[in-house]
Amino acid sequence: MTFNEGMQIDTSTTSTGGGSGRGIAIGGGLGGLVVVLLAVFLGVDPGQVLSQQTALPPGAEQSSGYDLSKCKTGADANEYVECRVVATGNSVDGVWANLLKGYTRPKMMLFKNQVQTGCGPATSDVGPFYCPVDKTAYFDTDFFNVLKTQFGSSGGPLAQEYVVAHEYGHHVQDLLGVLGRAQQGATGAGGNGVRTELQADCYAGIWAHFAAVTKQPGTDVTYLEPLTDKDIADALSAAASVGDDRIQKQATGRINPEQWTHGSSAERQKWFTIGYQTGDPKQCDTFKAGNLG
Repeated sequence: MTFNEGMQIDTSTTSTGGGSGRGIAIGGGLGGLVVVLLAVFLGVDPGQVLSQQTALPPGAEQSSGYDLSKCKTGADANEYVECRVVATGNSVDGVWANLLKGYTRPKMMLFKNQVQTGCGPATSDVGPFYCPVDKTAYFDTDFFNVLKTQFGSSGGPLAQEYVVAHEYGHHVQDLLGVLGRAQQGATGAGGNGVRTELQADCYAGIWAHFAAVTKQPGTDVTYLEPLTDKDIADALSAAASVGDDRIQKQATGRINPEQWTHGSSAERQKWFTIGYQTGDPKQCDTFKAGNLG
């Protein structure tokens, strides 16, 4: 998907951070850290990961290497991945401000390697995530390379933008008061954790439905140009690449639905498509759906 070159990037809600070193332990006891994509890549139970309160070493917060001063227009978003992430956040905010009364923008942080969050310390190994305590979506853009080189995503722009829209979908859930359901009830393929993730996929599809027709406030400029078939293929490719069944098969050679946390590849594609085709958030109620697939 291509940004309209005339749109203006707003970096006012975006910060940068991070530090050296890597690890798999993250904190998340406060409010429930939503680990959205990569925890299962590690063969680790996300519930166990979240229960760990591993502090980052002193001095870990260092320069992230991100230069947001170059992120000014849609043309910059089309050229630089960090600008694309910020511009996508702007676009998602624009869409949901029209759809949800009382919508408030989340914050965004671009980080490298590890970062302190309101939910505790986190590392890049868990992938992009949203922390409801500080209302912030966290992204290490190196994740997009992993998504492409290790997990078979097409790696196109809309594949990246889908990830951002998914995380912002968790913010919408937080505003609606349903995000906490991810920690309740049954687990596994039909559990609330999977239903929460699939609803965020559907909300990402809602964004894609409106992305090319939503204008930046006070202007006649839309955030993005119309989607192409390739754009949608890129998003579906990303959704499929992070399906629990596909990840488990690649990592262990076996598929165990009882350990699913995000849904199968087919389910993730299905719910993104529902949001994209209908543009109706009411169609994204995965908690009432009998058959997620």
